[in-house]
Amino acid sequence: RQDPDVIMIGEIRDFETVDMSIKSALTGHLVLSTLHSTTAAGAIARLVNMGVEPYLINSSLICTVSQRLVRRICPHCREQYVMSRETAEGLKIKPDGGEFRFFRGKGCQACSKTGYSGRISIAEVLMLTPGIKNLIFNMAQEHVIKKQAVEEGMQTLRQQGMRLAGEGVTTVEEVFRVTAADE
Repeated sequence: RQDPDVIMIGEIRDFETVDMSIKSALTGHLVLSTLHSTTAAGAIARLVNMGVEPYLINSSLICTVSQRLVRRICPHCREQYVMSRETAEGLKIKPDGGEFRFFRGKGCQACSKTGYSGRISIAEVLMLTPGIKNLIFNMAQEHVIKKQAVEEGMQTLRQQGMRLAGEGVTTVEEVFRVTAADE
């Protein structure tokens, strides 16, 4: 009755909640909510599994975001190191500029000898482009949607995490701890 422009729904768990969310979005409201899935493309598959028709997803969804928290390297004891080529190849890490330079925390009093201080979010954002909408309409599988999104410029969780590891914000170990191997 108050006619809000933005509606926040705590979590979508069942068809009734997703149905209300879709109807609100179709009437012009911006709906923000959470949904359990492992990837941004997985949220689309989850909506389909909950009984939402593909044409309704295409008409009401703008984007999906998947996020994880990684620990930040302590700024007081951060040190740079060069990872061996063998280790990097085993982890399927591609060199940036020829060397495998990363950072880690040695451990100090400021971080209680952990090497970490605080956390930061890494995220993948899947925008519903015409190509993605076409895949949804044709009931494409999650991995096909994700592949198309990456081809259109989406950074996966692992890609964004590795960028932050290269910048010295977090460690390679943290990125691998919170991201899936198939990224």
